[in-house]
Parts: sequence; C-alpha cells; structure tokens
Amino acid sequence: MSGSGTFVGMPAFPVAAHEAVRDRTLRGNLRHATHTIRDKRARAVAELPDWAALREAGRQIKDHTLRHLDRYLVRLEEAVTAAGGTVHWAADAAEANAIVARLVKETGETEVVKVKSMATQEIGLNEALEAEGIRAYETDLAELIVQLGRDRPSHILVPAIHRNRGEIRDIFRSEMASWGRPAPEGLTDTPAELAEAARLHLREKFLRAKVGVSGANFMVAETGTLVVVESEGNGRMCLTLPETLISVVGIEKLVPTWQDLEVFLQTLPRSSTAERMNPYTSTWTGTTDGDGPRTFHLVLLDNGRTDTLADEVGRQALRCIRCSACLNVCPVYERAGGHAYGSVYPGPIGAILSPQLRGTGSAIDASLPYASSLCGACYEVCPVAIDIPEVLVHLRERVVQGGEAVRGGNKVVLKPAKGHGAERAAMRAARLAFSHP
Repeated sequence: MSGSGTFVGMPAFPVAAHEAVRDRTLRGNLRHATHTIRDKRARAVAELPDWAALREAGRQIKDHTLRHLDRYLVRLEEAVTAAGGTVHWAADAAEANAIVARLVKETGETEVVKVKSMATQEIGLNEALEAEGIRAYETDLAELIVQLGRDRPSHILVPAIHRNRGEIRDIFRSEMASWGRPAPEGLTDTPAELAEAARLHLREKFLRAKVGVSGANFMVAETGTLVVVESEGNGRMCLTLPETLISVVGIEKLVPTWQDLEVFLQTLPRSSTAERMNPYTSTWTGTTDGDGPRTFHLVLLDNGRTDTLADEVGRQALRCIRCSACLNVCPVYERAGGHAYGSVYPGPIGAILSPQLRGTGSAIDASLPYASSLCGACYEVCPVAIDIPEVLVHLRERVVQGGEAVRGGNKVVLKPAKGHGAERAAMRAARLAFSHP
C-alpha cells in the first residue's frame, strides 16, 4: 500500500473481507493479539467493583455534553483563548488541513513530529502536508511501523496489529535509513532490540523538531485543558519540546469539568491497554512562559459530527472514547482485519461511525452496517454503553430504504439499495469469514 494512500477508493467490505480471510498470517496475527488484549482487559475491569457504575456515569456525561455541545464548545474556546491559545474552527477535512498547513508554513518549518491521532488520520493530514512540502513524522511506535511500511493502520489502539515481529524487523532494516537514522546492524526481531532501534531513530527527530502536531483524548471545557494519555512517552516529548503545538481534535472529545474527566481516566486505560492508569497522562492549558510550547493552536474539527448529532439513534457513536475494546471481541474483525473496513475507524465502532461521518453514498460506506454478526459482544464491553447493534440495524434501514439525511448541513436524498444487494453481499462475506477460523 502506498505511503501516501488513503482509504478513499477502497472496495466495499465484502470484497475486502473476502481477500483478508485468505491471508493465514494476518488471521494468526489478529487472533493472537486480540485474544491477548481482551483477556488482560477482562482482568483489569474485574478489579473494579463499581465498573458498571463508572460505565453508566460515562454514558450520562457524554450524553449530557452532546445535548449541550454548543454551549460547552463556546466555554472551551473562551478558556483556551484566555490561557494564551488560539482556537480555529474546521467544518471539514479540507478546511482543517488548510489551517494546519498554513500554521506550519508560518513557522518557516518543513517538518513536524506527531502524536498518535485518529482525527489527523481521518482527515488525511499527513498527505495534505506532504502536498505542501511538509513532512510529518509519526512517533508512536506502531504508527512508525505503519508509516515506514507504507501501510495503513488496522486497529484503533494498536495500528500495526496485523504485523508480526519478523515483519517489523524487515521494515526497520529496509526503510529506516530513508526516513532518518538507519536500523542498527544485525537487528533481530526481539522486542527489546526493535524498541531500541525505534527509540534511537525517533530521538533525533524529537530534539530538532520545532512544530508538534497532536490530537487529544479529552478536552475540559471549564479550563480549556487538553488531555493525551499514552504508554510510550513519545506524546510527552511531542507536547513539550517543540516551540509550536497544533492540536486537531474532534468536537465530541469534550467533557464539561475535571470531575467528569476523572471518570474516563479510570475507564479508558482499563478498557484499552488493560492498565490501572496510563503510564503518561499529559495535560496542558494554553501556553506558559518557560514551560512547553510558546505557541498553541487548537483546531476544532466537525467533519460530519454535527450531522451525526442530528440522528437520535446514531448520535451515540459520538460517545466513543477510542478504547478499541469492541474490536478485540468482534468475531468479524478478528477474521477480516481492520483494512477491510476501508476507514481509519475499523471494527464495530467504525461500522457505525464511518457511514455517519462520510454518509452512505459510496459502496464501502453502504456495506459497513452489514459488517457485523449482531452478536452484541461489542455493546457488552463498551465503557460508555454504545449500543452498536442498535445503530447497525438503524443504519441498515437507512441504506435499504433510502430517504433523507443531513450532509454538510444540507438535506440530501439517499437512493434505496436495489434488491438488498449490499445486505446479501455482506452476509456472503460474513459466511466466508466465519468459515475461516
């Protein structure tokens, strides 16, 4: 896959899944990784006797925030501005990319270091910056593997989950030199050596970078604070060393108060990495003299979110905190892998989020609501109680019946599917997937 490629133009899920299930190495990598992660998660969650109460609290906080999103966004903008930051509003991917490219050019720099960010992947920021003569370096280990391999992420939490250690070693040996410091001579596939090779490769980029680009796991409206949780420390480096920090964040990542944030700092690490807390939890509020970046820009991204918010059933997808627990229990994802979904958001959550953000006009987006067995395992593990099966059925109805939907603030007419072709094709793909355990 091309390093500058995007998911646009990918085949519909049934076609992509048909190819993926034929790859025995891929299925083996996915099975081992997803089973390991979900078993660890189950043990971490079992330690909390009040997990159900935390889950319900998270659902209520998210629903309340989404109902009053306009009010909290204004409060956030005021707080960020008062703290020395600058807020930009982006209606879609093109506007967000143009804003970031302009801000980087204003610094005179031609390269940026990045914290793992699904929002920037969603809008194709790396490709947009490349077109403007700016190179973006991924610093998360898994994202680095994907970038060096000219690949695409296939998992929300572990983007290179489809790669094994031998493949990663080969990628490092053949590609590191063209991006900076080469891999050490005689590099093996032991985890310690691979991690050390990545550390040495990235450190020189951290030390010379003048511009950092990030997303955020959460934004706190009352203080204008942004939060990034991570496990490697690369995020802390990107957030503190560069002189300019640009954060691109979806408008749904908002929580009203620090007290609300406390709930998610308990549920997110246990539900994603199976940790009691993330090794690195970085928070920043605007700019501070002598500490961290001198200039901070927050780009608030819509890109279909307000359209999704207008759907009373589908809007619950915006509760998502990107923990990836639903992917790790999904029998379809385990067999088909993330690339088959044709979106930066794979798995069950991607099957309900992508068709709402992008619409169901394309073959791939019309097929995604059928990329599920409706077993309900995704709902059971979701830390914010998103009823993914309910939304899938709702979106299937939209695809089959057509009707009106809102896209970009305008009503558009959706053509009904002819002869339930999308449904039949997706069910055939499901049968094929389950016949290849």
